[in-house]
Amino acid sequence: MNKVGAPERITQNRVVRLFQDELGYTYLGNWQYRENNSNIEAELLSAYLNRKDDSQTQINKAIYELKTTANNYHDSLYTANKNVYHLLRYGVKVNGFERL
Repeated sequence: MNKVGAPERITQNRVVRLFQDELGYTYLGNWQYRENNSNIEAELLSAYLNRKDDSQTQINKAIYELKTTANNYHDSLYTANKNVYHLLRYGVKVNGFERL
């Protein structure tokens, strides 16, 4: 690793340990060089929502809305991130219900 990225990787490793050890999350690994890497892993999200008994239609709509919001290149990065956070925090409206 080059010297420029070293401090960031050290910080990322600390955050990973926090999420694993303190919050009980499962670490899926460093996917930096993974083929077809995406900021939204539709298969994993779909499986999670399916376990919560959401219908496939609701799941597809929620993932579509999330991807559309995340990939809105007309907004600034700040605005796009804020809009994605809003969906994650408050849910996606699907047929009168909020999902995610």
